[in-house]
Amino acid sequence: MDSNKYTGELTGPRDLQTTLIGPFTMVKTTVGPMDNNCYFLVQDTNIVLIDACGDADHLLAVAERFGGQIKAVITTHQHADHVGALEEVLAATGAVHISTAGESEALPVPADILVADGDDLADVAAQALAGFNLDGVCLNCSVLRGHTPEGLAIALQSDGPTHLFVGDSLFPGGVGKTNSPAQFEQLLSDVTTKLFERFPDNTQVHPGHGADTSLGSERPHLNEWRTRGW
Repeated sequence: MDSNKYTGELTGPRDLQTTLIGPFTMVKTTVGPMDNNCYFLVQDTNIVLIDACGDADHLLAVAERFGGQIKAVITTHQHADHVGALEEVLAATGAVHISTAGESEALPVPADILVADGDDLADVAAQALAGFNLDGVCLNCSVLRGHTPEGLAIALQSDGPTHLFVGDSLFPGGVGKTNSPAQFEQLLSDVTTKLFERFPDNTQVHPGHGADTSLGSERPHLNEWRTRGW
């Protein structure tokens, strides 16, 4: 687990990289034909998994490799390529499932805990995260509308830069796919006010597909995205 080798760019399915974020080892891996990113936050024997996208056998093997048990699964949004392994992972681990209310009913397994804009998971999911040491850690929730009705972003704030897990709402080069001008405007507005206007340039962005980026890398292009309309 050499954090010096972390680049955030994976070579294909089942590749993985690790880095340290505050009290967590973060494991990034990719699964499936659409190269979906799944993120593990590992602390001792406890794990939070962000998006059980697919390839349940691989996700469970990653948890075993890092010596932990998946205690909670956070689903960022309802699209099929982000929930392909959800039912199997939850059944195998007994983990608590967390999402927004606007996504929960469309998921293969509804959420046990519903989160809203501004919630801190350390508070609203305290029982599910009881085994974690979250002293000095904030896991803040932002609802990003437009790609889906209530996509979820998690801001992990501890020592060092903030890390954003954004699902498909923000990528290097633009916001996520939308199906109408109104949805695009909604998503760009939410991403601007809830992420870019809130967090500094060194904030690291971990998207649902592809390479990582930072808010500082993307911020100069916000007006360009608005002008082009996607």
